[in-house]
Amino acid sequence: MKPPLREERFGPVRFLPGPNRGKYPHCHSLYVEGAGVLIDPASDRERLVRLRDEEGVSAVWLSHWHEDHLAHLDLFPGVPVWIHERDARPLSGVEAFLDAYGLPEMSPLRDFWRPVLKEQFHFTPRIPDRLLSGNETINLGVTDVRVIHAPGHTPGNLALYFEKPGVLFLADYDLTPFGPWYGDLESSIEDTVESVNLLAGIPAQAWLASHETGVFHGDIPRLAREYLAVADRREERLWDFLSQPRTLDEIVDQWIAYQKPREPREFFAHAEAALMGKHLDRLARLGRVREEGGAWART
Repeated sequence: MKPPLREERFGPVRFLPGPNRGKYPHCHSLYVEGAGVLIDPASDRERLVRLRDEEGVSAVWLSHWHEDHLAHLDLFPGVPVWIHERDARPLSGVEAFLDAYGLPEMSPLRDFWRPVLKEQFHFTPRIPDRLLSGNETINLGVTDVRVIHAPGHTPGNLALYFEKPGVLFLADYDLTPFGPWYGDLESSIEDTVESVNLLAGIPAQAWLASHETGVFHGDIPRLAREYLAVADRREERLWDFLSQPRTLDEIVDQWIAYQKPREPREFFAHAEAALMGKHLDRLARLGRVREEGGAWART
């Protein structure tokens, strides 16, 4: 078993590890000392309560709208919330949130998610107080922060470059062995590749991510290539499986992305279908596959 992660400081930027090394449904948070800015409030709930009560939180920034990045936002009622304009709508209510995942109306999975969002992730609707945009630089007094629009994971996904300590926050481009997620309604494989390559080219001193390892030094371009190669392998396996026509259900049963069936099955089957659907759409745009009679086949 790997040891738990510890808090680390990079100038005024503090890395706050989440439970279980920040694996979903948790994530790591960042806190900017002296400015009171908390980024992605979904690490350890008790730690965030102490942070709020002992040091204060003046604003909450969200790298994107996913539930595992706002799970403890309820601890900060009345605190201004900042997010990219293209990720603001899912915060407005449960139904808008589920729409952004592409869940069909009246589906059992939608019924599954409603209580989970409220009970496990403490979801309450919020209207953002400030809409962030890419390439703006914000002076926090203790450091300047360059906001980088890095879509693909979500349409408004943000990375943050803290100039004074030279730290780049990658958010959910987390360089984990699982590889990138691009399964939402408005996610994009192509945008993900472009964004990861963009971030890998920024010459930071340290790279912080939202899940698992969390803190990186060294050859980030190599790690980024390995991370994106996971998506390539998914598509190669899918292409091999399409040696004869296959339905989406048959494709999901291969568990190309998740490697094996997981529970709750309905949840993970939807996630697998979402990821494979993005690859099928991509292959169709390239003219390599087509859907006919409810099955996908090579052209």
